[in-house]
Amino acid sequence: MSAIGIHDLAVATGHHVLELDDLAERLGVDPAKYHVGIGQDAFSVPAPDEDIVTMGAAAAKQVIDRHGSDGIRTVLFATESGIDQSKAAGVFVHGLLGLPQAVRVVELKQACYGGAAALQLALGIIARNPDERVLVIAADVARYDVDTAAEPTQGAGAVAVLVSADPDLIEIEPLSGLFTADVDDFWRPNDRSTALVDGRLSVSAYVDAFIGAWDDLAARGGPAYDMIDRFVHHQPFTKMALKAHRKLTQHVGVPFDETELQTGFTYNRQVGNTYTASLWIALAAVLDLDDDLDGTRIGMFSYGSGSVGELITGVVRPGYREHRRQGAVRADLDARVPLTVDAYRALHADGAATSKDVDRPRVTAAPFRFAGVLGGARHYEATTPAA
Repeated sequence: MSAIGIHDLAVATGHHVLELDDLAERLGVDPAKYHVGIGQDAFSVPAPDEDIVTMGAAAAKQVIDRHGSDGIRTVLFATESGIDQSKAAGVFVHGLLGLPQAVRVVELKQACYGGAAALQLALGIIARNPDERVLVIAADVARYDVDTAAEPTQGAGAVAVLVSADPDLIEIEPLSGLFTADVDDFWRPNDRSTALVDGRLSVSAYVDAFIGAWDDLAARGGPAYDMIDRFVHHQPFTKMALKAHRKLTQHVGVPFDETELQTGFTYNRQVGNTYTASLWIALAAVLDLDDDLDGTRIGMFSYGSGSVGELITGVVRPGYREHRRQGAVRADLDARVPLTVDAYRALHADGAATSKDVDRPRVTAAPFRFAGVLGGARHYEATTPAA
C-alpha cells in the first residue's frame, strides 16, 4: 500500500472582520486581555448571505479547480453549525460544485472533532480503494451571546482537504491516540443559536483529552516526543493550545518552548474559532509559512467538547512547497471588510437559522452565496456565472 494522506488543503473565511481592539474599546477593557490573555487579534464574521455551505464550497472550489473531480466518490462535511436536522450541508456543496452524481455525501458531528473523524474515515475508504479520492470539508461559525466572556472567541471559516494515495503534502501515519470522556464543558442545544460553555471546565477537559490521547498513542507504540518536529492544535483560542502543550511537556518531562507553536497560531489569531476547521487552518499556516518541513513529523491534536480528542501524526512529503497555497489565505484575510461593533452586533442578532421564507441581501464577494429561504428550503447560488 502506498502512502495515504493530505493531497491538498484550502481555506476560506467570512466576508467581514471585527478587530478585537474595537471590541475592547467598546467594553472598556485593556486590549491586552485579548491579544495576550487569550491570544487573539480579530475574528471573521459571515456576511448575511454566507454560512457554512458557502464557506465550505468556496474552500472546496479551490481544490476542484486545481485537481478536478475525477476519482472523488465521497464528500464528508464536518460541522457543529448544521443548517438542517436531516439534509447534509455537503449535499448543497455537491450541487454548487457540479460534482458527479456517483458520490456519497455525509455530514459528521462531534463538536470541533468532526474534521479529524472525517479524515480518518477518508483514510479507510482510500485504503480499500486506492484509486479513489475523498473530499473532506470542515466549516463552522462560532457564535456566543454578546457581552459574555466567550464573545471575543467567535469566528468563522472552512477548510477543504483532498485525501488520496501518494499525497503531495502530508502522509498520515497509521497510529493515533484517542480519548473520550462525557463532560459538559460546551454544548449547543437545538433550541439555541448560540453555544453554552463552562470556560474553566473547557480548558481542563481539553488538557485531559490531550494528555489522554498522548498516553494512548505512546501505549500503542507511537513516536516519542523528540521524534515529533512540530505540533498543531485545535484552537478555540490560541492561549488554550499553549496551556495544553505546556501540560504535555511537563507530563513527558521535556522543556516547554512556546515559540515552536507560534507559526500554527498565525491564521487562527485572525479568523477566530472555527470549530471543526480550526486544527486544519493551523496546519495550513505551518505548511504555508515554514519553508523547511521536508520529511518532518507533525503532531496534530483535534479536540471536540463533550468530549473527544485524537492525536494524529503525519510526515511532510518532499517537495510540499510546490503544492501549498502560500499567500492565498493572507490575501483572503486582508480582503475582509471591517465592521464596527454596532454593525457586527446587528449581524449577530440576525444570525439565527430560520425556516421562514426570506431573501438575503447580496453582500459576499465569495464564489457562492446563500440566496435565502423559499418554501422553507434553503437556496444557494454562484455569485458569478460559470465560465
